[in-house]
Amino acid sequence: MSTIKTYQDLLEVVENEKTKQEFMLAAISEHKSSRLYRVSEAAGLYYRHMNPTIMNLQKVVYNMLGKAEVDPYAANNKVPCRYYFYFITQEVQYLLGNGVSFAEEGTKDMLGGPGFDIALQKLAIGALNAGQAYGFWNYDHLEVFNASPNGGEPAFVPLFDEENGALRAGIRYWQVDSSKPLRMTLYEEDGYTEYIRRENTDITIMQEKRPYILTTVTTEATDETVIYEGKNYPSFPIIPLYNTNKQSELIGGQETLDAYDLMASQMVNNIDEGNLIYWVLKNYGGMDDIDDANFLRQLRTTRVVHADGGSAGSDVDAHTVEAPVAANETALERLRTQLFEDFMALDTKNIASGATTATQIKASYEPLNAKCNLFEGCVTDFILGLLKLVGVEDAPTYTRSILVNKQEEIQNVITAAQYLSDEYVTSKILEVNGDIDKLDEVQAQKAAGDIARYSVEEEYVEE
Repeated sequence: MSTIKTYQDLLEVVENEKTKQEFMLAAISEHKSSRLYRVSEAAGLYYRHMNPTIMNLQKVVYNMLGKAEVDPYAANNKVPCRYYFYFITQEVQYLLGNGVSFAEEGTKDMLGGPGFDIALQKLAIGALNAGQAYGFWNYDHLEVFNASPNGGEPAFVPLFDEENGALRAGIRYWQVDSSKPLRMTLYEEDGYTEYIRRENTDITIMQEKRPYILTTVTTEATDETVIYEGKNYPSFPIIPLYNTNKQSELIGGQETLDAYDLMASQMVNNIDEGNLIYWVLKNYGGMDDIDDANFLRQLRTTRVVHADGGSAGSDVDAHTVEAPVAANETALERLRTQLFEDFMALDTKNIASGATTATQIKASYEPLNAKCNLFEGCVTDFILGLLKLVGVEDAPTYTRSILVNKQEEIQNVITAAQYLSDEYVTSKILEVNGDIDKLDEVQAQKAAGDIARYSVEEEYVEE
C-alpha cells in the first residue's frame, strides 16, 4: 500500500543519488493519486469554468438488449456557470485587491514592489482552490507553486516533517505529456538540484545542487560570469499559505454548483428540443419494441414515416409536454441564493444603488467580512514567515474595498468634523471617494492655501 512521502523519507535516501531519484518518481506518482492533488485539479477546472461533472455527462438510452448507448437525438448542451470563479475572485480582490501595506517604507520594495502584490494574489487563489499553495522566495521576488498543474503550469509535491508538520522539502515537476521529457527540481534546505528524464532514458542531473543565494563576479578580460560564493536562507525558502482549515473552498459547495449547472443545462436542452415530445401509435398492436424504435428513428431522421400495414383506423399522434420553464427558473434562483450563502459571498443584487443605507450595505458585507477575517489571518501568517526569512521586522496591513452610500458616508464625516482632526476628515472623505492615494497631494495643497490666506491677513493688518 502506497503512502504519501515525507521529509523523513527523503532523509533516508538522500545519500544515494540513484535511490533519491527513484524516491522522487515515487513521490510524484503518489502525489498524483492523493486527495490534495485531486481536489486541487477539480477546483482548478471549476475556476476555469469547466465543471467536470457536466462536461463528462452523457445522455444514454438502453437498447433492446438492455445495453446503455449514447442518445444520438437528445440535446446535450453544457452550460457551466462562472459562480465559483466569481466567489474566489471576490474574496481575493476584497482582501488583497488594494495591495498589502507595511509600516516601514522600504519593506514593500524589498519584497519586490507591485510584483509582490500580484504574486500574493495568485498564491491566495491557489490556496483557496486547493486548501494550500506555496510561495518560493527566489532571491528578490516571490514565485507561486501549486499542488496540481492547473492551466499547464508545473506542480509541486510538498514533503512535510512527520513530527511537526513543517514544510521541509519539495519536488516541482513539469511534463507536457508522457512522451515528452519530465523536468524535476528537488528543493532542500541546503539548496536545489535540477533533473530531467527523457523518454526511454534514465534520470540525469541537469544542474548539480547549488545554494539559493549566489554571488557572482564578471571578469573584465573574458567577460565571463563566475560564481564565487553561495549561501542559503536560515530556513526553507518555500512557505505554505493555507486556507482556513487547510481546506479547499470547493468542499461543501461542489454539489450545489453541480445542481445549478445541471438544471441550467437541462432547461436549455428542453428549449433546444422544442418541447418534450412523445408519440402514440393507434392500432399498431402487431409492432414490437424493435419496430417502435425503428419507427421513431425513421421519424426523427427524415421527419416522414409511412403508416402502411397497420390495422384499419391506424393513426399516429404527437403529444407535447411543455418544459417547466417557470419552475426551473424558480429552482435556479433558489440554488443561486444557496450558493451565495454557502460561499459567504456578497450578492450585489441585494444592494440597490442610491436607495440602500450605509447600515444595510455594511450588513450585506458581514458574511464576506467574516470569511475574509479568517483568511486574512492565514495570509498574515504567510507574510510574517516570509519577512522572517528575509530578515525584516514588520507587519502587513490590508485595505478592503467596499461599496458605500457616498452621500451618507460623507455627511456622517462632516457632521462629526468638529470632533475630529482636519487630517482625519480629509483622509476619510478621500477614502470614500476612492482617492486616498492623493492624500499627500491634497494636504500639501491645503497647507499652501492656508499659508497664502495667512499672508494676506497679515498684510491687511499692517496696512
